[in-house]
Amino acid sequence: MKTLLRIPGLAALTGLVLLAGPAFAQDFGRLGGVSVDVRPLAAQGGGLQTEALRADLTAALRQAFGDRIVRGAPTLVVRVSGLSLNPYAGAQGASRGSFGGGGVTDYLDGEALLVGRDGAILARHPQLSALPASSGGAWYDPASERRRVAALAEHYAAWLRRQLPTQ
Repeated sequence: MKTLLRIPGLAALTGLVLLAGPAFAQDFGRLGGVSVDVRPLAAQGGGLQTEALRADLTAALRQAFGDRIVRGAPTLVVRVSGLSLNPYAGAQGASRGSFGGGGVTDYLDGEALLVGRDGAILARHPQLSALPASSGGAWYDPASERRRVAALAEHYAAWLRRQLPTQ
């Protein structure tokens, strides 16, 4: 005689998971184009860095996903919600004697959205990228901060390419 374990609400939960499945397992394989939305970051007062990031991330996404772009497919929109370029003045040596490396890190936080032709969000993928602040080169070089933004954009796009599901 078989005994079935009954868990209240399990059938309803299973149904919700099955219904939600296609929205979360949406194929990011074919894209109609790429776009970067920096409005959340601009609302925080990002200024010129925000526009530089938009341009760099757009170019990096086009490079990373160029082979997946086909007419009529949903659009990949990356909505940037955070950019953190921490003060860096050769601080890598400050963590001597600690475990885990230490140092100063820059961050780019956002969410990849697969947006249908009707504007509906078909899928979401949050992502945080982190790089050493030294990725822009020597801290005393005036162009260092600009290179740090470009490096974060390239890193974000490359990891997004690896992480998005394709069927």
